[in-house]
Amino acid sequence: MASAQTPAVIMDNGTGLTKLGFAGNDSPSWVFPTAIATSVASSGNKPAAPTKPSFRASTTASSTSSISGGNLSTGTNKRDMADLDFFIGDEALEAAKGPSYSLSYPIRHGQIENWDQMERFWETSIFKYLKCEPEDHYFLLTEPPLNPPENRENTAEIMFESFNCAGLYSYRFR
Repeated sequence: MASAQTPAVIMDNGTGLTKLGFAGNDSPSWVFPTAIATSVASSGNKPAAPTKPSFRASTTASSTSSISGGNLSTGTNKRDMADLDFFIGDEALEAAKGPSYSLSYPIRHGQIENWDQMERFWETSIFKYLKCEPEDHYFLLTEPPLNPPENRENTAEIMFESFNCAGLYSYRFR
């Protein structure tokens, strides 16, 4: 269960970019395209795990921000991400350049259109990029102003039932 010392996870999933990080940080830890590339082959060949997104903001001791690539090994997470048949973010854009992957965007005009892909996108975002266990964190997700209640319900269902997050707040921006 989340404690007072465990920072909340902030997720801003936009049509173009997704921004991820922890409460209390000056800037998002990760910023990458809200895109997913899925394997078009039905064979047993699985892609290698992506090595890094192109953007990672980190703050040094002198409070200066720099953007550099990060090592995304999955050694400490309970879930193994090595057998994924999809990529997200910048890796998705790169993978889609070849014939083996098809590129799609789960969010259009601010609304989630493909819930299965969005759940896969969140899974990779949480476990691979943020390297956190959702049951240890509260989550704050942004939503567009005209988001229907059904979308909020679907989001809550996924966050609680699939990821077992400690708590969820959905912020409607104006």
